[in-house]
Amino acid sequence: MSSFTVFLYTTLFPVVLGIAKLISSWNPKVRTFFSVRKTLFEELELTIDQQSSSSSTFRLWVHASSVGEFEQARPVIATMKERHPELTLFVSFLSDSGYNARKNYPDATAVFYLPADTRHNAKKLVALLKPDVLLLMRYDFWPNHLVEAKKAGVKLILAAAVLQKHAPYFNPALKGFYQNIFHLFNQIFTASPKDTLAFREKFRCEYAETAGDPRFDQVWQRSRNSDGVDHIRSLYHKRMVLVAGSVWEQDEMLLLPAWKALGESVSLVLVPHQVNPENMARLYRELDSRSLAYTPVSAMNGSFNPEKQILVIDQTGYLVELYSVASIAYVGGGFGVNVHNTLEAAVYHIPVLFGPRYHNSPDAEGLVAAGGATVIHDQKELATALGTLIHDTQQRENIGKSAGKFVEQNIGATAIIVEGIESFFNQEANATRAGKSICPPRLHKYQRLKCP
Repeated sequence: MSSFTVFLYTTLFPVVLGIAKLISSWNPKVRTFFSVRKTLFEELELTIDQQSSSSSTFRLWVHASSVGEFEQARPVIATMKERHPELTLFVSFLSDSGYNARKNYPDATAVFYLPADTRHNAKKLVALLKPDVLLLMRYDFWPNHLVEAKKAGVKLILAAAVLQKHAPYFNPALKGFYQNIFHLFNQIFTASPKDTLAFREKFRCEYAETAGDPRFDQVWQRSRNSDGVDHIRSLYHKRMVLVAGSVWEQDEMLLLPAWKALGESVSLVLVPHQVNPENMARLYRELDSRSLAYTPVSAMNGSFNPEKQILVIDQTGYLVELYSVASIAYVGGGFGVNVHNTLEAAVYHIPVLFGPRYHNSPDAEGLVAAGGATVIHDQKELATALGTLIHDTQQRENIGKSAGKFVEQNIGATAIIVEGIESFFNQEANATRAGKSICPPRLHKYQRLKCP
């Protein structure tokens, strides 16, 4: 990274951080950012000391911005732990949602919030973790943490990397900055060939290689076992079922009247994106105002009638398996910031519907291009699409097959990423046995690595 870029960032970031601290009293999100990190290092040090890991154990640090990025890492972590049980794993998150969802992740020695990106914090964190490899999922680049890790000899891998057409990376004022960031990585594994081309041609990253997105592996693996919803599946025997997952209020405004107009030809399972008491109370008021009968899954009993009542999922942990019950899936978020995970539905070989805001999701874009999904713009389009899929069995099956095929054709990223990590794992083992540092001729089968 150029000295000017480092100087500019390291000069401005503490100022921004100071301003953020000043306004934290009036901004709950900013206040939470600082409060959860107040005793971060003390707690992390205590956790690591209690684990008493061997100093010779290979240490992998995985950073994810939030839950979605961590889900991309999960099959990689699982494979590494299976093949190398002695592996020491650290997991960091930027977001509260990511940390709270996975803070008790059993395979990790420690799960923690990434400290604010100052040089002091970065040096302290790297010295505490002593990682051999930092695996960063998709994005969330914090220069000081990356630079200090690089200085300490940590190998940096960026995985599931994407370069969307309108991303800030291509902004002329920021392009040089991000090019310097990308050049810190020893290896970049991209999600698609077009991303590889962009990294190589736009940012001169010749070590970028296509691996794919390990989320395909994750959803495929999870789809092999859906026993957890057998009690729900039995309710819908020989019924057409629409599972609407991760829905927001904007989705409900289209979905509920469109479903009501279908009569009793399809059962509805409604999975809100948020199941907190406030949102559930709002949803129930909305259903009551439309005279729609419903039953929360937490209160379900023998009187539940799937032909006339909506099953509302008011508990977490159901969604991925629930799609296995569906004949058709509607994935929410497409009328908000961005559509949620479409692969979780597509893996079950069923047609997928979602709103128009999906272009920040390469998975959703690929699913549309493959013919496995339909983009909905309004209530009329949704009603028409549902009517067609319900009554045209052949079209429903064809679209479903396209969705499932799209997932299956993109499985395999985990093996490539694991191979890249293992090359460093093997280096460390060889260096330990030889009592010296070894610079290998290859990172993995696609790339020759120039020793730093």
